[in-house]
Amino acid sequence: MNILITGGNGQLGKDCEHVFKQHHTVTSVDVEDLDITNPDQVNAVAGKIRPDIIINCAAFTQVDLCETQKEAAENVNANGPQNLAKSARENDSLLVHISTDYVFDGKKKPPGFYTETNIPGPLSHYGRTKLGGERAVMNNTSNYIILRTAWLYGFYGHNFLKAILKKALNQPGTPFKIVSDQFGSPTWSFRLALQIEHLVNNKGRGVYHASSEGYCSWFEFAKYFLERLGIDHHITPCTTDEYPLPAARPKCSILENKRLKSEGLNLMGHWQTDLDEYIRQYGKQLISECRI
Repeated sequence: MNILITGGNGQLGKDCEHVFKQHHTVTSVDVEDLDITNPDQVNAVAGKIRPDIIINCAAFTQVDLCETQKEAAENVNANGPQNLAKSARENDSLLVHISTDYVFDGKKKPPGFYTETNIPGPLSHYGRTKLGGERAVMNNTSNYIILRTAWLYGFYGHNFLKAILKKALNQPGTPFKIVSDQFGSPTWSFRLALQIEHLVNNKGRGVYHASSEGYCSWFEFAKYFLERLGIDHHITPCTTDEYPLPAARPKCSILENKRLKSEGLNLMGHWQTDLDEYIRQYGKQLISECRI
């Protein structure tokens, strides 16, 4: 098949390219090649490539920045998917669109979780724009897969783990706080790419949750990561109120992969197992790259 990946330079885009190029023809583009907020560019690129599948990994993911750059976030997270959905419909392409746990209000208590049938209620502008993107896809094509994932990390691009590792390596002995009262499921982008391929191969359609099994707090996530790497640290837990940020976060955004399991398609592993494998593959390189 002919695959077009948008947001190709990000952590998930890179992993999707690696996974799909094993058996398919892949064209991976980023904003300098294709601005998904520009419908003419979308139509031109899709018209040239004629993709069987569009995998949209492009997003405005800086949650706090979304609160001040609202129009930009709306354009990328909602209008962009709308343009891709219209193009997919015109070209008879399957659109795979990546969404987020932040479409939910997070008011459940751990181990409470959200399934695909729970009603969204985003707290932040980021969450609202991502929900707008979901609806734009649904309203403009019937041939789609929407995957909500959570707390994504990978080898490429920027993420929470790299930020924590840089602090621990370059500010040794300096204590810093990490929130311990927000809960979710850290998800390896490579595992998600494999899940996307599996869904495509098995003709999945509609909305799916696709995050790792199990859950933890941001503090537990960081502590496990640093200790598995053997990095000395001085991180301490704190509450959300003690670490105020511009955008509200859901306190509990644990996703249950209910549809994947009911259809026998779930490939997602436990977050600790996947993180161990991630460290085995990339740990030494991560330390080298994050040390200034």
